[in-house]
This record gives sequence, C-alpha cells and structure tokens, in this order.
Amino acid sequence: MRKVCVVITARTSYTKIKPILTALQQRPDVELQVVCAASAVLERYGKVEKIVEKDGFVINERIYMLLEAETLLTTAKSAGVGVGEFAGAFDRLKPDVVLVMADRYEVLSAAIAAAYQNIPLAHAQGGEVSGNIDEKVRHAITKLADLHFPATQRAADWIVRMGEATERVFCTGCPSTDLAEGVVRAPALDFDIYDKYGGVGAHPNLKRGYIIVMQHPVTTEFADAMKQVRETLHAVADWGRPVLWFWPNPDAGSDALSKGIRSFRENYNPPNIHFIKNMEPADFLRLLYASEGIVGNSSVAIRECSYLGVPAINIGNRQANRECGPNVRHVSYDRTEIKRAIVEHFVGRAERSTLYGSGNAGEQIAAVLATAPLTFSKSLHYPTVEA
Repeated sequence: MRKVCVVITARTSYTKIKPILTALQQRPDVELQVVCAASAVLERYGKVEKIVEKDGFVINERIYMLLEAETLLTTAKSAGVGVGEFAGAFDRLKPDVVLVMADRYEVLSAAIAAAYQNIPLAHAQGGEVSGNIDEKVRHAITKLADLHFPATQRAADWIVRMGEATERVFCTGCPSTDLAEGVVRAPALDFDIYDKYGGVGAHPNLKRGYIIVMQHPVTTEFADAMKQVRETLHAVADWGRPVLWFWPNPDAGSDALSKGIRSFRENYNPPNIHFIKNMEPADFLRLLYASEGIVGNSSVAIRECSYLGVPAINIGNRQANRECGPNVRHVSYDRTEIKRAIVEHFVGRAERSTLYGSGNAGEQIAAVLATAPLTFSKSLHYPTVEA
C-alpha cells in the first residue's frame, strides 16, 4: 500500500486539495497522510484544520511555522522554520510520495524538505504565469517536483518547456472545479452565514443580492498594501449594497492590509460590509455562486469563478498574466474605477468556461499518485532538436 502525504497550508489550498483527499481516501491501495501547517493551524486565519477534521480526514502532523508581523523578513524566516519542521514530519511519517499545491512560501518549505530526504514530490498547479514572488516559488517547486499536475494545457506545455519529462506531466485541470461542479448541481444556500460563521461588522440583508471581496497583499508591493486596500474599501462602501469581505492571506503586507481594514471599519462603520475569516469550501463556493460577483485579487476569481460563471473584477498585478476566462475584468487600485466596474460588469451570470478543468481532477490526480512509478532523481529533459 502506497503512503501518500498531502500538505495543507492555507484555506485557499484546502479548497483545491479536498477533492484529491476524498479520492485518495476511497482508494484501497493508498494510506492517506495529512499534514496541516502554517495558517491552516492558526485561529486568526479561521483554523482550517477544524474544517479538515469535520470533513472526515485524520491530521497526522501539525506544523507551526509562521512568525508574527508578516513582513518580507518574517516571511523568509518562516520559510526557513518550515523546512526544518516539515523535514521532521516527513521523517516520522516516511511517506512514499508528498503532494503539494500551488505557490506559497510554506509550500516551498515542504518541497525542499521532501526533496532533500529523497522523497518523490508531486506538485499541482505548476507552470502558470502570474507575476509576483508566487511565480518564482511556483517554478522553483516545479524543478523540485517529480510528478506534475497542471491545471491548463498552456501550463502543461510550459512545464515541458522548463525541461520536465512529458510522461511525468499530467494535465488534470484544477481540483477546485470538482467542488464547483457539485455546487452547480446543488446550489441551494442551506445555511445562515451570520449564524454559522460569525464575523464582525454590519449584517446587511443578502436576499436582494451581494458581492464578495477577497484582497490579498502583493509581496512585491507590500509597502502599498494599506493604501491599496483603502481604495477597494471606499469603492464597495460607496457602492452601498451588501458586501461580504474575507480576511487576507498571511503574506508580507497582510499586517498593514489588516490594519487598513480595521481602521476603516472603526472610522466609518460601513453599514453594508460584513467581515469573515473563513468558511467550509462547499459553503464558500455556494455563497460565491449565488453572489452578483467577486472583487479583489484572489485566484478564486480566475479559477472557480470561471467555471461557475461568476463575474469577477481583478484589481492590480497579483494575478498579472494569469489565463482568464470571459468572466474577468481587470482594473487598477482606484476607487472610482473599481466602483464603475462593479456597476458595469456585475449585470448577470458570465459565460462559463472549462479553462481550468471539467470537474474530475481529484480522481485523476489520486489515480496517478497511487499507481505511477515513483522516482526522486531527474535531469533536464528537453526534446531533441534536429539540425
């Protein structure tokens, strides 16, 4: 029986990883191991581990690695702490293969720890182009990885062009589309968001429509995080209709961004905005599907919303050059431009797209993890070019 270790480091990654965990758990030829780390084990980020356990998964290891302040210095130090902590966890668990998702610094820590212990590494969502430090991290993990699960064909092509062997690249789509497909089939909101998830701020009536905001700091622009978030806050507050605002990721600049949110809430007490830490993945996607649209710079606007046909307004450079469906409109950090985009773009369901998958990625990835030949050594593998 193959021991497959899956790393969860944040709420956003769990949404994408859950369909893989479900598929792996159902396989008789797999012993599933789960490691929760970084913001996934912290209360102030919604303590994702509680949701993981509620969904029926056993957490084998918990890793505490985040230093306070969320600056460039603490981010680098946290990544270093993570390498040591993941190394210890993998030594205890002795997995046959480790799966990591996407491009966060915590994920790079896990990738380094696995690679230096000769543990085969699988990486989902490599090969994408987005700008920001995330792109450097994403490509670094690709070069450390032995199995690749890109979400789009262009990403798969880029991984091969980076020197990875074609037979080790599996274009599966993004697993978050699996959950999105379930939401399309059963979209009913069967919960009260205020009762179930709490949060702070006003409790606007959502029955006549609402929008969602998810805005994270850009690490290459971290000094501007507070100024950037104020533009969005003023735009949605002036717009006046109900807004559900989700707390940012723990990146360099998130401390300043969070202070900007708290300061705005205390000074203006906006009657139309409610602030939330975290939600269960399926509940969040149903809330998203029922919304008028999403504003911010989260990849969920690019991936899940593309599949769901939810209009999205992407602000700034965090998702620069990312492949987008017809649901996305790009704007700058300007309150007038953001507000105008909300009025003009949120006018009904957008055209749905399967750019990031068709709703069956989890089972595909689980099958490869359970049966593919495993290796931890490789070299550059470029196609032969004839003279």
